[in-house]
Amino acid sequence: MSQVSPQQVRDRALELIRHPDYLRLLGIAGLLGVPVSLVAFGFLAVLHAAEHQMWHTIPQHLFGGDQPPWWWPLPLLAVAGLGVGAVARWAPGHGGHTPVDGMGGPPPQPAELPWVLVAALLSLPLGAVLGPEAPLIAGGGGLALLAAHAFGVAPGSRRALIISGAGAAAAIAAIFGSPVVAAVLLIEMVQLSGAALSAVVIPCLLAAGVGAIVFTGLGLWSGLPIGSLSLPIPPGSVIRPDIADLLWALPVAVVAAVGIRLVRGLAKQLAPRVAARPLSATVLAALGVGVCASVYALLTGRSPAEVALSGQQTLAALAADPHAWPEAALVALVVFKGLGYALSLAALRGGPIFPAVSLGGILGVLAGPLPGFGAVPAMAAGMAAATVAMLPLPVSAVVLVVLLLGPLGFAMTPVVLIATVVAYMTEQLTEHGLNHSPLAP
Repeated sequence: MSQVSPQQVRDRALELIRHPDYLRLLGIAGLLGVPVSLVAFGFLAVLHAAEHQMWHTIPQHLFGGDQPPWWWPLPLLAVAGLGVGAVARWAPGHGGHTPVDGMGGPPPQPAELPWVLVAALLSLPLGAVLGPEAPLIAGGGGLALLAAHAFGVAPGSRRALIISGAGAAAAIAAIFGSPVVAAVLLIEMVQLSGAALSAVVIPCLLAAGVGAIVFTGLGLWSGLPIGSLSLPIPPGSVIRPDIADLLWALPVAVVAAVGIRLVRGLAKQLAPRVAARPLSATVLAALGVGVCASVYALLTGRSPAEVALSGQQTLAALAADPHAWPEAALVALVVFKGLGYALSLAALRGGPIFPAVSLGGILGVLAGPLPGFGAVPAMAAGMAAATVAMLPLPVSAVVLVVLLLGPLGFAMTPVVLIATVVAYMTEQLTEHGLNHSPLAP
């Protein structure tokens, strides 16, 4: 079988871009940014409201106090396991891909699309240690593919794949609160260059931009909370890292990369067993997540929600006041959230990115008191390292963490870059070992 050369790929891409139908393709991509962002906004609004009800309003109404009782995660995650297990056992598409496989594969077919969102809504607000990104990206791609058929785009064609990518890009922009993250993720995931990259990415950029505008406008109009990548770091924090921060970033990055590798390794061992017995094994795994959250609450006296859920709110609380957390509670949080993360990756439905960022931030707060280190550089190093270890896209990890750090992001760029490179190389060397250099003559 003859291979297609890079020049042939570029020539075909240029042919596509110069074709009159490409303008129609751009128009479809831009239009699709609107419905995808509407669906994303509705999904995230429902998710936020359900999470608040399950972990704040209902337990406060039933038991009083400012946090749920230690055993509260057990019934919630039992329901989550039963629901997700039933979807995985009987629904078309099994409720989407298992999160340990990454950000997802091909977009779901029309019959599978509703079950992707149902499985995510059964997992995320009830305590799964996962984020909303993977199901929404799959949903955006599937919705765009469905719309492409209505516009007369042939299923399975190159145009259909580009339209699906545009829908996924609009969803990424909504989830991460920035079309910049969508652009970088797509460019790094597509792994093309020149005209071939432009042919695929330009419609995606258009959809991401339109989707971000609509999503932000809906948030302002409705008053509901919308995505923001800026952590509430207190004023007066360190502005520029020094040599000690850069040196401490090295071991922090190695520890974060090894820790995430252990989590992912455990999840990969468990995932086939869950797939073999989707109903019973999913219930057991979900109950395991509940046990992790409950034991943490019993040992520390803190809220079990700090172990359950994606970790976005916990990370924000850490960034706002990193010195308010006892070291023993932080160690327990890393251990039990890491275990819950592994079980969730293997059995439930959601995305893998936000818990990794959260665990990296917790590790950074633990390392912050080291001599010459600071809380903000330590969090920057931990988040960057954990993100690239879970999502092996180094440029995307850098952009995501820099945006998370808000006004201090650019000042922390040296720490973020060093931690990203060290963690990425640690992960690659641990996974594949050393090979003879292809650069050698």
